[in-house]
Amino acid sequence: MAAGKKDAERRQKEKERERKKRGSRKYGQAKMKHSRMGVGSCIYAGVSLILIILLILYAYLERGNTVSIIGALGLIDMILTILGIRAGAKGLREREKKYTTCRIGIAVNVLVLLFLIVVFLGGI
Repeated sequence: MAAGKKDAERRQKEKERERKKRGSRKYGQAKMKHSRMGVGSCIYAGVSLILIILLILYAYLERGNTVSIIGALGLIDMILTILGIRAGAKGLREREKKYTTCRIGIAVNVLVLLFLIVVFLGGI
């Protein structure tokens, strides 16, 4: 009788280990992961934010006497934000994922793009 009880306990422990290894939760639901394109959108947003901060800092240190490369980098930054918005929108179409990174990436990219458009139109 004791051997049967030990076998049942051992099977139960093996079942728990398998469940944890698969990453499943109660009632057979797997843990949801973040959308890959949403993470990419956040990366685009981070890179564009860092780039715009560096461009503003450089323009401040040069007291406005910047070369045309700063404008070109600003346009490249606009392209990065557009790519980030596109990646976030694609991430929202992925099935069975967490969409928080998509939403954060889209929001930050839109804000950076609006700021860049205002600066660009103000310079014309």
